[in-house]
Order: sequence, then structure tokens, then C-alpha cells
Amino acid sequence: MSRQDGSLAAFVGTTPNIGTTAASFATAYRMAGASSDSIAYFCLNLKSAKLHRFLGEDEPDVSLDKLRPELIAQTLTPDKLRRAASPITKLPNLHVLFGNMVRDQAEFFSPEEVNHLLDVARETFAYVILDVSAYWDNAATVCALRMADVRILVTTPALSHFQEDGKRWINQVSPLFGVTPDQYETVIIHNSHGSGGYRMKEICKELGTTSLGQFKLGESLFSQLDSGRYEEWLRSDAQGKQAMDEPAKQLMHRHGIHPVFKPGRTQPWHRKLMTHRRGSSS
Repeated sequence: MSRQDGSLAAFVGTTPNIGTTAASFATAYRMAGASSDSIAYFCLNLKSAKLHRFLGEDEPDVSLDKLRPELIAQTLTPDKLRRAASPITKLPNLHVLFGNMVRDQAEFFSPEEVNHLLDVARETFAYVILDVSAYWDNAATVCALRMADVRILVTTPALSHFQEDGKRWINQVSPLFGVTPDQYETVIIHNSHGSGGYRMKEICKELGTTSLGQFKLGESLFSQLDSGRYEEWLRSDAQGKQAMDEPAKQLMHRHGIHPVFKPGRTQPWHRKLMTHRRGSSS
């Protein structure tokens, strides 16, 4: 990978329908909002793509399945991929490739096709968030996790999720493809209806992973997802504005995604510099 190549971060859930898509898209949204670099979100759920619904795009013009001719022929280019990944209106440096709409074709995606897509993605964007399914029976999940620079495991404090599902996939299946548990970082999804449960430290110790952050689901989020206004929730809701903020900052710092200096917000280094100057001139 050259210095010009972008980075890939793959989000995989231990269990279906726990909030992996919501957490991964929130991370991409936070990164794009804090930087002028080109950030992309790829839905690689071959059988259960949901983000188009969350964003109110019931029938997206371009989706992963429509790129298959180029993927099969290995002729996808950065220009073609950039046109296929729709920009978010309120955040034009965030580009979204919607997932496979032809579910009965999911098993026909080959490793060569997915690897070609990810190779071109590195050439096209500074950072790409890959949202894969909770199952390992498809090329997208396996190839994305093998090629990713960062692997993020999404689970919940429920024992059946992180111990039963998590250990079966991450401790038993993942190493067969060359990815060991210590190569994963963990995001915990908290449901507003739940209480108690296991803590991050305990969950990471059980799985053999490290901690990245937490994401809380609430009633305001569920209503926005159902109505296709997830982007609006991330942009305007008090809780939404904080969603995945800290994990996004960690990933940005680690991979050289430079934050934008916003007028009116004095950074700590700038405050120290001005204090020093005032002291020197007095």
C-alpha cells in the first residue's frame, strides 16, 4: 500500500440486527463531518442491505449489484466508482455505495470481484468504512475482513451475543482466514431498554479483542430509522450529534485523516500559543 492509498475499516457484527449498520454509518458520518478528506461508506451486506431504507432511498439509482459487470471484468476505475457512490447532500465529502439489491445473486459474488472493488476503493477515497454482515458464508465478509486495515467487531452486552455468537465467529471461524481475535477492536451497542449486562472490559477479555467505543440506541433513533431520516438524526439530534464521535476521532488520528479547523472554535494548541505570546509581550 502506497502513501496515496486510502485506508479500509471493516465493521462486522457478532449477531444480525443489533445495530452494526447504524454504528458503521455513524462513524463514516462523523469522520466526514470533521474532515475535508473524501470518506466513503460501502454497504457490503449481500443479503440484508438496510442503509438505503435508513436514508430514505427506497430505490437507489446505483447499488453494488449494478457494478457487477465491471467487477467481473475487473474494469472498475476510480472515476466509475466515484460516480457510483452517492454523495450525501448535507455532507458532500461523504460518499455512499448502497448494498446489493438482488439478494438471490449474493452467493455469486466472487472473492476476485470483492478484492477488485476494495483495491479500487483504496485508490479513490481517503478512508472507506465497510459494513459487512454478521455471517461468514459470503465473499464480501471474508475479503473485507482480510483486506481491512482496521477490523471492528460490533456486539452487545448480552451473553448470547458476545460469548455465543462472538466466540463462534471470531475465535473459531475468523482465524481460518488469517484474522485472529487480537486484530479486532470492539464497539458495544447499548439498547435504551436494557440495563446492566457485561462491561466493555469483560467483553473484550472474553473475546480477546481491544476496546474502541460504545454506541447507544434510543427511541429517537428508532423512529428516524423507520422513517428514513437517519442522516437527519445524526446531524440534528442532541444524542445523534455524539454518536460514534470518539471512535471516529481515534480512527482519524491513527490513519492521518486531518480534522478541519472550524472558525469560532479555538483549538487547545492555539489557546496555549496565544497565552504564551501574551505573556511574552507583557
